[in-house]
Amino acid sequence: MAESAEPEPEPAVPLAALNYAVRRRLGLFLNGRAAVAADWTALAEALGCEYLQIRAWERQPDPTACLLDDWQRRRPADATVGRLLALLRRLQRLDVLQDLGARIEEDCKKYLQKKQPIQDPEVDSSIPVTQERQGITTQDDPFGQTPELFDAFICYCRKDIHFVQEMIQELEQTEHRLKLCVFDRDVLPGACVWTITSELIEKRCRRMVVVISDDYLESEECDFQTKFALSLSPGARSKRLIPVKCKPMKKEFPSILRFITVCDYTNICTKKWFWTRLAKSLLLP
Repeated sequence: MAESAEPEPEPAVPLAALNYAVRRRLGLFLNGRAAVAADWTALAEALGCEYLQIRAWERQPDPTACLLDDWQRRRPADATVGRLLALLRRLQRLDVLQDLGARIEEDCKKYLQKKQPIQDPEVDSSIPVTQERQGITTQDDPFGQTPELFDAFICYCRKDIHFVQEMIQELEQTEHRLKLCVFDRDVLPGACVWTITSELIEKRCRRMVVVISDDYLESEECDFQTKFALSLSPGARSKRLIPVKCKPMKKEFPSILRFITVCDYTNICTKKWFWTRLAKSLLLP
């Protein structure tokens, strides 16, 4: 499903078609040396750049821009938008594709229109991204004037829905009065899963609770949601993401979350404090 959010321009569109704003935003995603997501150095390695060259770019304020410029200069035939998107997909940077997909597609269209100025007018029946992001939850204003906001997005595998239902009772229906975004309850059907999930995590929810279990490890949706949230808060500096272990696990705890303090529901000794600790974490400004 993720591939549908990416423009696939034909014929090949060179990187030069991307405007400064798009390149700058790409740098904001990739310039930081993140321990849990592929950064610009991973892209440089995928392009076959030498170690000494990568070290030299590390001293630049925008190493991603240096990498793209070098790619265009050395291998202009290979330096295309399609090739860049394919590499980002291979590096699992779906957050970048979701955020920049519409802007990249617009730049590609402008480039192709300049190359082929005489064309028969066509009616585009596709739904604009901004329109698709309106009216995505049950309490949304259908005209997009007052989008529904939440204290936390709940990332969970559907096999853990019983724990999520208990979470709703403990956090929403008690004195805590938190507002949770539970996909199966709050999101309207019919829109692109990846687009609306990104919108909810980044712009509608203050934090995200990750419900960890063996089943969570098998979910592609949970994997995308977790990596996307981590990319918005590298190093967990803003305490945006809170892992919750809901069941005893036979498999290894996900490595990308080991550096974040876990709220453990399975610990009998601390279980009586579990919901209070979780609620206070979500209530932090």
